[in-house]
Amino acid sequence: MKQWYLALVGLLLFSACTMVDSQEQTNRVVCTTGIIADAAQELLKGQDSISVEALMGPGVDPHLYKASQGDIEKLMQADLIIYNGLHLEGKMAELFEKMKRKNKLAVAEAIPAERLINNSDFIGAFDPHVWFDLELWAIAVQSMANKLKEQYPDLSEKIDFNAERYLQEIKDLHVELGKLIRQIPEKQRFLITAHDAFKYYGMQYGLEVKGLQGISTSSEYGIRDVSNLAQFVYQQEIKAIFVESSIPKRAINAVQDAVQDLGGKVDLGGELYSDALGAADGAAGTYLGMVRTNTNTIVAALK
Repeated sequence: MKQWYLALVGLLLFSACTMVDSQEQTNRVVCTTGIIADAAQELLKGQDSISVEALMGPGVDPHLYKASQGDIEKLMQADLIIYNGLHLEGKMAELFEKMKRKNKLAVAEAIPAERLINNSDFIGAFDPHVWFDLELWAIAVQSMANKLKEQYPDLSEKIDFNAERYLQEIKDLHVELGKLIRQIPEKQRFLITAHDAFKYYGMQYGLEVKGLQGISTSSEYGIRDVSNLAQFVYQQEIKAIFVESSIPKRAINAVQDAVQDLGGKVDLGGELYSDALGAADGAAGTYLGMVRTNTNTIVAALK
């Protein structure tokens, strides 16, 4: 299966290269996730001549995403490709490796390794969900600003101005989140979700986090995983557990049913946005809006 996919990638790259050679390509930044694209748009605010595009829209799981021919054409036409790295875009890793001539940035890999969480799913790898620690995401955003200035040196002053403003907004939200989480009684500070995307968030803001699946949604869960998590929820008398916008609800529904079988009761606390933003016109349609929306949902369900 992997050999077939690599062969397809090679064929598509050849096709895309042929197309791009006949076109003039300027002023296009292509990002993998909406979270990354939102940051790039903030850094390039006021520069309408530069197009910023995300390959993955609302509700799309980056762990399982496979690039289409159209995606590869967009990547080949880009001035700059910005992706998360740390194996978040698992199915696309080989594609980025093959695009050696393209200007690329893996934003999460700018964060010092000692500040990253080890990924128990893969030996020697790290948890890629760094955007849920706003201090870490500020490092990633600054690396993005530096790369954009390198790509568009004439815009350096404007990018610096936007970066200072946006990083202050991230810092302000970081302080706000701490205050909100402290509204939850200490004995109720448990965050139970479909997959283990919120470890950075939990470490930063004082929540114990458990997911039914591992850090990547490519890992499978079984009856024992459901039973073990249900036992934990029942024993800790946790009030609510959460579904995720990019993962089918049946996983968390199974945990809720298992808690009920034990004689307990746990509510569905609402939907969290983990690996993807919400709809563009909604409260979670930006990175800052997504994090604030998640926190409000968590606090309302647990306090």
